[in-house]
Amino acid sequence: MQITPDRFFALQNGQPAGCAHPLTVHDLGELRVPSGQVEACDPFVTLGESGSFPVPPGTYPVRVTVADVSDAGEENHLREAYLSLVVADGDVAEVRPAELAGADLPAEDRYYGVGVDAGTVAFVDATAARTLMPEGTDWFEELFDTGAESSWFARMDDPDHLRRGAANIVLPRATDGENVVLCHSGWGDGFYPVVTTHDATGALLGLHVDLLVAGDLDEAGTDEDEDPQVAG
Repeated sequence: MQITPDRFFALQNGQPAGCAHPLTVHDLGELRVPSGQVEACDPFVTLGESGSFPVPPGTYPVRVTVADVSDAGEENHLREAYLSLVVADGDVAEVRPAELAGADLPAEDRYYGVGVDAGTVAFVDATAARTLMPEGTDWFEELFDTGAESSWFARMDDPDHLRRGAANIVLPRATDGENVVLCHSGWGDGFYPVVTTHDATGALLGLHVDLLVAGDLDEAGTDEDEDPQVAG
């Protein structure tokens, strides 16, 4: 199923027409992308090994759109709906399947995406992810879950860092602030499409992971392919 602007709700506060849930947008700081390639990954499983998507080199705001899926607006059941890299401001006129670096364009109504096995998605500069993590160490024990307040798990659980369930972390070997921005992945593990938004001239506005909480693709369901794509 093709995603259309009227059924795509990233970066919208309130309850847009056609959306089943109230939404709130939260700032996760900025992401440095000097290489112009954004890796979308599960940072605890495939950091530095996932596909990347081109954007102009630069530093961009990252935001998470959160849906309140609780009954009767009780605000006790929140799920991340979109992770978004904001390339430029503007009105969304078109939503396209993101182009995966080094791959053919996705077939009609199909989307490249990110596989999740640890309930988390992230954006990171692709070159930084491959070169600025420590070598010869167990990242889980040395970085992700050390028991210290500086561990990646602890940063995600700290409501005073950004918000509970999200973090913006400088990579261990960074020399110029290269970082990773991560958040929980909606309903958890799965395979999530990556899309781009464009204005009426075709200019790129943003790169988004659709976490299948709002919009059309969550209703259609998804299937992971070998190449990897997600069926709409």
